[in-house]
Amino acid sequence: MEDKKLAQIDYNDVVIHVDGVSKSFGDLHVLRNVDLELYNGENLVVLGRSGTGKSVLIKLISGLLKPDAGDINVLGATVNQLSEKELRALRLRIGFSFQNSALYDSMTVRENLEFPLVRNKRNLTRAEINREVEDVLEGVGLLRAINQMPSELSGGQRKRIGIARTLILRPDIMMYDEPTAGLDPITCLDINSLINEVQERYKTSSIIITHDLACAKMVGDRVAMLLDGRFERVGKFDEIFDTDDERVKPFYDYNFIV
Repeated sequence: MEDKKLAQIDYNDVVIHVDGVSKSFGDLHVLRNVDLELYNGENLVVLGRSGTGKSVLIKLISGLLKPDAGDINVLGATVNQLSEKELRALRLRIGFSFQNSALYDSMTVRENLEFPLVRNKRNLTRAEINREVEDVLEGVGLLRAINQMPSELSGGQRKRIGIARTLILRPDIMMYDEPTAGLDPITCLDINSLINEVQERYKTSSIIITHDLACAKMVGDRVAMLLDGRFERVGKFDEIFDTDDERVKPFYDYNFIV
């Protein structure tokens, strides 16, 4: 497994600041007074078991959920104080890569990529649209698939096209939700490499939600481990697992030993 390359990160520029955020659903306390920062140009992995609140965090950051307490600031705006119109504008600056790639099965790859572009940038010429589509497909290494249907693609290819469709609006921030889920080990390595390539080529700041330690080690400039509703450990990958914490060791053993 290749080591994470050094990224151009501006530690003086915080693009996401989660400050004292709590979120419960009835008696289920998912997040408990959590703090977290994402720096400009950084890949931050949020690591944790299924059901620990990782996806809830993404929904809070994007304004799909409101925190019970605390504030979330994204690109200079306090999310929980924005109007719906302001939230829609902010979300255009955040790219979401979903587990299932979220492609339209009835559209070709080209049409899937054109859809968000034409919907949100109505003044583009046909030549400009073609150039944007071809550029992002080249960026994910799948220009040759431009006229194919999603059903003709492998799982890894669909994942790449989903990332390309997210990139076509040139977001400042990328959110990857379990990017390697359901993929074979070799394809997982390909997707992890792509996440690093996107960071370098498009100068994105990213949060990668995963329970896959191989992914975390390969793409994370920092890792934040979510345990019992709190970010108990934040730092470099090796620092996270340099501990006798009995909640952490079995997680490492399962991913790398079993």
